[in-house]
Amino acid sequence: MTRRPSLRLRLLNLGMRWLARPSLRRTAEPEVVNVRFERMAPYIFSAPKGLVQTKEAGIPVMAVGAVPPDRIVLFLHGGAFVTGSSRSYRAFAGRLSQRAGIKVAVPDYPLLQQASYPAGPKAVLAAWDRLIKAGYRAENIVLAGDSAGGNLVFGLLSTLLQRGERPACVIGFSPWTDMTLSGDSLTTNARRDPLLPVDRMAEVVDLYLCGADAAQPLASPVLADFPNAPPTLIQVGAEEILLSDAERIAHKMGARLEVWPDCPHVWQMFDPRLPEARDAMRQAAEFIQTSFESASRKPTASAT
Repeated sequence: MTRRPSLRLRLLNLGMRWLARPSLRRTAEPEVVNVRFERMAPYIFSAPKGLVQTKEAGIPVMAVGAVPPDRIVLFLHGGAFVTGSSRSYRAFAGRLSQRAGIKVAVPDYPLLQQASYPAGPKAVLAAWDRLIKAGYRAENIVLAGDSAGGNLVFGLLSTLLQRGERPACVIGFSPWTDMTLSGDSLTTNARRDPLLPVDRMAEVVDLYLCGADAAQPLASPVLADFPNAPPTLIQVGAEEILLSDAERIAHKMGARLEVWPDCPHVWQMFDPRLPEARDAMRQAAEFIQTSFESASRKPTASAT
């Protein structure tokens, strides 16, 4: 992706670099981070008009306008495993629903201060199973997630593919896929990333894994297997410390990788206030729609 950064993007990066990043570096308690984010989210992120929230299979579901009853996105929220919820991600999920014309389910999984690994992966697998039990077909479910939620998305995907269940497609927004912290961009982008402080990453890993092996594929899905992977789109900022995580898993899966210059971690959350977020979300929505269209055009067994 090559484009001149908008004024709003430059101002956002400046604010993150001088306010948000120092705050993340200083804050010690996960509970404090969670409370702050949950309080600020409704004011920072813009929910679309007409957003309706319901529940399906016990999972909060966001929808805008007329949506197909048999298709849904299972969206796994980020937040470094210390924050994030269906409430704070209501706007993000609503924008994705609005742009893609599909329902978006946002399950609440245990944060690390509530339960350590593998509680999160188990919870999102249970959410998938509940959607299947409720009548959704695997090929009509999209997997999507950002940051730590991207970690859960690709861990879940590997598990599902090995069970013979294949989602319609997958979208990762700045996914964190390597808990071993071996990516080159943790060093090369340490000063360039406007939001994430690399010196807190190991601490989060220790708190989340609580002694478990970081090289387990479920913890570091960059090390997992993805037999017969569905169409996958990964978007990441060129200056992110997680750039290598996105690049390596995209290469492993043969995924479509979009590297956006000057964009901070999970900039898509600022749709529609940020032009780059609006454009990225439009491309993600188009990817979802195209994936369904391509699947519907495939010949059935009886027609071959």
